[in-house]
Amino acid sequence: MTGGTDGHAEDHGRVYQSHGDQHISEHHHYNDDGPDNGGPDSVRRPAVGRLPVALRDRSEVMERLRTSMRTERGGQVYVLYGMGGSGKTAVACALFQEVTAEAGRVGLWVNASDRASLRAGMLAVAADRGADDSELLAARNGLRPAADLVWRYLDRSAEPWLLVLDNTDEPEILRDGDWLRTSPRGTVLVTTRRAAARWWPGAELQYIGVLPREDAALVLRDLAPHSGTTEQAARVADRLGRLPLALTLAGGFLSRQVIDPWTMDAYGDQLDSDERVQLIDRGADALSEADPRHLVGLTWQLTLDAFEARGLPEAVALLRLLARFAAEPLPLALLNHAGIGAVLPRARTETALRALLDQSLSELVDAAGTRCVQSHGILLDSVSAATPADLVPALDTTAVRLLDGALPAVPDAGPHDPRLRLLVPHALALLGHVGESSAADALAVTTRLATALHRTGDYVSARETARNAAELAQRHLDADHRTVLAARSREGRALFRLGRYAEAEAVLRTVRDTQVRLFGADDPDTTDSGYGLQLVLANLGRREEAVALLRDTVAARRSALGAEHPLTLRARAGLLEMLPAAEVVTEEDGALLLLPSGCERVLGPDHTVTLGARHNHAWALYLLGRFDEADREIRQVAETYERRFGPEYPIVLAARQLLSRTRAALGHREEGIALMTDVVERRDRGLGPEHPFTVASRNLLDAYRSGRWRP
Repeated sequence: MTGGTDGHAEDHGRVYQSHGDQHISEHHHYNDDGPDNGGPDSVRRPAVGRLPVALRDRSEVMERLRTSMRTERGGQVYVLYGMGGSGKTAVACALFQEVTAEAGRVGLWVNASDRASLRAGMLAVAADRGADDSELLAARNGLRPAADLVWRYLDRSAEPWLLVLDNTDEPEILRDGDWLRTSPRGTVLVTTRRAAARWWPGAELQYIGVLPREDAALVLRDLAPHSGTTEQAARVADRLGRLPLALTLAGGFLSRQVIDPWTMDAYGDQLDSDERVQLIDRGADALSEADPRHLVGLTWQLTLDAFEARGLPEAVALLRLLARFAAEPLPLALLNHAGIGAVLPRARTETALRALLDQSLSELVDAAGTRCVQSHGILLDSVSAATPADLVPALDTTAVRLLDGALPAVPDAGPHDPRLRLLVPHALALLGHVGESSAADALAVTTRLATALHRTGDYVSARETARNAAELAQRHLDADHRTVLAARSREGRALFRLGRYAEAEAVLRTVRDTQVRLFGADDPDTTDSGYGLQLVLANLGRREEAVALLRDTVAARRSALGAEHPLTLRARAGLLEMLPAAEVVTEEDGALLLLPSGCERVLGPDHTVTLGARHNHAWALYLLGRFDEADREIRQVAETYERRFGPEYPIVLAARQLLSRTRAALGHREEGIALMTDVVERRDRGLGPEHPFTVASRNLLDAYRSGRWRP
């Protein structure tokens, strides 16, 4: 509280009004000219910049608060916490308006964003409740405890009250003087970004998050009803992350366009630009004070400044690092990596994260059974836009290193792993952020992620990840860059597994031709594309062409990588499957049939390449008519596959299909039918009824049942 000392009422507070909006910057209210006597009554009004047209989707918390007020109970403290712009003040304001509309109920509103505002507001509360000038003067001058004075009058209040302490983002100042107390005469409602329960002992905490899609669309329609349909508003709301402040600013912008009105769709299209934060903030009322809390580009800067002031620069550094990734759940394990030391001390990562959680800038979530941290997209965009340019290279390099550390060193076959899919949006977001110096490294890591997804059987995600990554990287890299070609090759491999053979051939052939021209036929990247292309050709029925390409791949890998390299052994194992029976016996002077034992000696019996070699060896034995041997080998392989990868994994089904053939060839036709029925059902569920693998399995089953099948 500030003002004269002669006992006359003063009101130096400024009120700006425009179309019903109101902002009050100071509280001055004392002496006998109180609200009942026509004097200034700032503490009786919410000091907010923009009142919501309607409060959306806060029914549960509002009903809990209403119930407390209706039961005439006092002594409660409610804390509404959440990130900046989530609408905490709007909830408090709505309750305040309901409370004060009832006869005999008093609402008191204090801005508690800093010590001066809190002290002035609380002394104004004391004046409102009957404190005289001498008491207020003594409190202002430090001659008596100010908080004791305020709470004495609150305890004596003739009317029940609701006291709102708004923007209490530094709860430390409440403890300085013991400003936060309880009273049987009223209820205290606090709004804050500080989430840690230690700040609010005995209080009931309520998280205020973003709005559901339907309600977020209604906020836009409330403010700009003629700008588009509800579904169009919902799409815009999604792009705004359904953050109430962003929705309010967007709706305000759309409602005020006169010369050239924007539609919802036009606004949504502009949100895809790199300057979407600036666009959103154009919705701020030009006539109101430039309060940072009313601009999405600035509201979080208050907290970042506070981190610096409190000696927590690592919290700012961590948030800048998180802003290189996506606004999706990010596995916490990714942050537990020595590479983070280039941006902030690894030993301080825990402290930095706790600071972000405490300020509601981030939250802990569980996704796919994995503990993750998540931050709002507009927050991350704002932080990214405000990051000093000289810090960006180190942030990019560190983000790439952390993502790389979260991936398996050598992607291998395995069951579907939903944790890998969690990394996809972060890898793509990183590619969208990085500069030219880090683009190739970021793309290489993302391609490894696509490969890992492919090896788990998640071919759709693998294809989309590789394709999108290659397109994003071409902001900085040429289409013929080695890493771009490798990503395209991985896309082609995934297209093959999805049964899209023509597309797969086109992609892989184009990539391989370019790699041969640039790097040579024996380059590992070239041979990788060649290996994928021969699989496509074989399934298109062009077996001779496929075998010739596979032999070239074996020779190139043997020359570049050595005879016992896993990729060389994998290619050689492909010959066991591709060659006719007569050629299998003579290939490599008869040594090809001994390949499984060689793989086991070099890689071990459970290595995926060893198992694949045994799988293809069983097929070769089947073609040679050695059904007993083939049956024993493929049964062991199928059991090992299923134990390691689960019954739905693609190579498990391929092994069980061969097992059905060996069982039928040995006269166990019904067992073969049972096995194939199971394979068809699983492939139908996993790949769809039109996938070539499903069609082939169904044809084989029909041949069994009709008696047309012959080994």
